[in-house]
Amino acid sequence: MARVAIRYPRNGNTFISFLAFPRCNAEFSHSASVITPRDYSSSPSNTSISIKGKLRVSNRFENVKCFDDAVSVFRQMVREQPLPSPVSFSKLLKIMVNMKHYSDVVSLFGEMQKLGIPTNEFILSIVINSYCLMHRADLGFSVLAIFFKTGIPFNVVTFNTLIGGLFAENKVKDAVHLFKKLTRENICEPNEVMYATVMNGLSKRGHTGKIFSLLRLMEQGSTKPDTCIYNIVIDALCKDRMLDDAINLLNEMKQKGVPPDIITYSSLIDGLCKFGQWEYVRTMFDEMVNLNIYPTVYTFSIVINGLCKEGKAEDAEEIMRHMIRKGVEPTVVTYNAIVDGYRLRGQMDRARRIFDSMIDKSIEPNIISYNTLINGYCKKKKLDEAMQLFLEISRKGFKPDIFTYNIILQGLLGVGRSDTAQKFFADMLSAGQRPDFCTHSILLVGYFKNGLVEEAMSLFHKLEREGEDNDIELYNIVIDGLCKNGKLDKAYAIFEKLSLIGLHPNVIVYTTMINGFCLEGLLDEAKDMLRKMEDDGCLPDNVTYNVIMQGFLRSNRIGETRAFLKEMTGKTFPFDTTTTELLIDVIAKDPSLLDMIPEFHPEKKK
Repeated sequence: MARVAIRYPRNGNTFISFLAFPRCNAEFSHSASVITPRDYSSSPSNTSISIKGKLRVSNRFENVKCFDDAVSVFRQMVREQPLPSPVSFSKLLKIMVNMKHYSDVVSLFGEMQKLGIPTNEFILSIVINSYCLMHRADLGFSVLAIFFKTGIPFNVVTFNTLIGGLFAENKVKDAVHLFKKLTRENICEPNEVMYATVMNGLSKRGHTGKIFSLLRLMEQGSTKPDTCIYNIVIDALCKDRMLDDAINLLNEMKQKGVPPDIITYSSLIDGLCKFGQWEYVRTMFDEMVNLNIYPTVYTFSIVINGLCKEGKAEDAEEIMRHMIRKGVEPTVVTYNAIVDGYRLRGQMDRARRIFDSMIDKSIEPNIISYNTLINGYCKKKKLDEAMQLFLEISRKGFKPDIFTYNIILQGLLGVGRSDTAQKFFADMLSAGQRPDFCTHSILLVGYFKNGLVEEAMSLFHKLEREGEDNDIELYNIVIDGLCKNGKLDKAYAIFEKLSLIGLHPNVIVYTTMINGFCLEGLLDEAKDMLRKMEDDGCLPDNVTYNVIMQGFLRSNRIGETRAFLKEMTGKTFPFDTTTTELLIDVIAKDPSLLDMIPEFHPEKKK
């Protein structure tokens, strides 16, 4: 008997409880079932089910189309004599899981226990999976006690489910701890699926180094990495911009006789596209074809998206025509990438042409298609076209999402149509759409930009009272808006309030206050704020210095400007366009200040 630390719920948290478990089976044990005081399966008359009964059970599962059907079948099953086998109950519960009725699966399982209905490892694993899908892996662990109590052996699938559930709840340390205990205590021999579950969980959180170490550990064990495992590692390396390591791993897996597949090459191509390494992309395509691995629509869409992100929408269109000639039909994702490519270039006529051609090809646009076009029209200040598309969404049977509303709100406020924006926001609430942080930020920024300080502060105080989105970014928006509307005293009062409510000003907030002082000509106060942030352990950045430099240049305080120039030179901070223009203006008025130029360009210093 091995011992493993299993975490159970306690007051909403987790704690370590040491329980003894036998070593788990690598696969499901089909013969295991619970022996209860009322053993429905032990009498000779119950050792088999008639063919007629099997057909009846099969047919009734086929007729389960909704939750009520599932409950009705369950009620019929518990009244039958003899009772259907545990396998039949597991089939029904599995159907309910597919319907996403996770809590109802748990409830019916509870009824089964009360009725003394036999269970097996399939049913218990389904219940654990339901808990995990409900993001209650802690309750999933409690089911392990039933395994132990009834003598049903644990299996690797059970622990795979629990590890996946922990990762889904972002409990990375708990998931890794469980995996290590299973292997270290020899409780369960990890299979490829368990390794893949752990690696995927780590990959989604950027733990590339740990994934690579796990690959090397796996290579030393009895379960050798397959193509799927290598794909996870290669994809993680590509996402972490470690392309050389990813390509080396591709060569390594080929040397070991592990064949790459379309997923392997798609991950590498995606990474190469993001770096603009188009020659290497072509090499990868050639290598794929030589191995009789042909690019799918997903692979082509990766390349098309990469080209569009680099402003090469025409090249992306040519790739799409090429894939069509090769018999690979583009999807809505492919078209969306090209629409977005033209949007990024501000070429909305071309973007609309691609959108319309998609419809002509009988490919239904999705909400992303509409959002992309609406965003483009709003950026070009063509709000009438954007609103027409917004109305078309509902006519086409789609439902606008929060991104749709946010785009249009930002567009309306950006062109000064504040009244229309407020009405649109009210319509959004009436439609049942809940605003998010982005919505509130757009409204605050828009109100301040249009001089609606009272409306902005009313919304801000409402958010404060409700405790929504009360993070430092929200306060920075308000401080910045007040400063730009000549309300420096109110801005400073909010700044001073931050420490009282447990928020610490970051470099952005300090820079905003420095800019506020500079806008009011309070340069000594701006300089004091710069020193205060340094004393508070918040180091100024390039933007901070540019802001204060601009303030002193505008006030022609050249002596102090020279001091800031030296500080920036020492920190190798570059100057932005506005600072450059101001400096040139000052030098034009007083050519003797030309000696400031070498200090202005740290890279020129030898």
